[in-house]
Amino acid sequence: MRILITGASGYVGGVVAEHLVRAGHEVAALARSDRARERVEGLGAKAVPGSLRDLDVLHGAAATAEAVVHTAVDYADPEMGEIERDALAALLGGLNGGGAFVYTSTGLVYPDTRGATVDEDHPVTAETSPMPYKVLGERRVLSAGHVAATVIRAALVYGRGGSGLLQGLIAGGRQSGTVPYVGEGTNAWTSVHVDDLAALYVAAVERRTPGAVVNAASAERTTMRRIAEAVAELTGARAVSITPEQAAAAMGQSAGVLTRSSPMDASRARRLFGWAPERPGLIEDLTTGSYAQS
Repeated sequence: MRILITGASGYVGGVVAEHLVRAGHEVAALARSDRARERVEGLGAKAVPGSLRDLDVLHGAAATAEAVVHTAVDYADPEMGEIERDALAALLGGLNGGGAFVYTSTGLVYPDTRGATVDEDHPVTAETSPMPYKVLGERRVLSAGHVAATVIRAALVYGRGGSGLLQGLIAGGRQSGTVPYVGEGTNAWTSVHVDDLAALYVAAVERRTPGAVVNAASAERTTMRRIAEAVAELTGARAVSITPEQAAAAMGQSAGVLTRSSPMDASRARRLFGWAPERPGLIEDLTTGSYAQS
């Protein structure tokens, strides 16, 4: 299948592109720099010069594809909502009728349920999500009636030594000698190994299920305190409790994310796509796996 992927020079997108190529698909990857071009070509994909702001490029590349996989995102960019809105319009406008479109969302679209498990039928709104543009992006993709759209809501992604949150905690532990968690740190998160996540993308492309929204998470739940302790063990630092006020002063609005607990039920992905996470769990990977090795 001819597949266009955005974000293939990044963490999740790179692993997804690798899995798609390995599955025998012809993958074209958006690349906004020479470094990104080298990265995607090294994965076996054909580079398409351009960025999410190059709408004519997105439209034209999507028009030659049978499927589009959208993983590109920059959560630190305050303009990301507007950038993605226009990029989705171009990609959806270019993709021919019946083509598959897989959209990358996040478990952060769910409200904080304080430990209650959420499935895909749990209501989500832009007003209660730390990433409101992801809620809007889901709606845009699912409302495009001419494509077979699938939305994947990923839990905390880990593996291969990556993930912005984990890398930030690791770097902070090495620099300061401490790894913080907020309060008692008993709020539990679900997570997903990046290779297991990529396998779900391949299944979603190959087994088109129009209108499907699926959670991507293993069954394991891990408290933020346990994550901090594992990172501390890895870096030779100490896990320390900080107050919500201290967290807000240090991290701003993002501090609120670290106190959330909305564990995700991924049984729908298992049922629709035969998806079965099989990689080592988060704590094992942190303490003896890819993070320890890197």
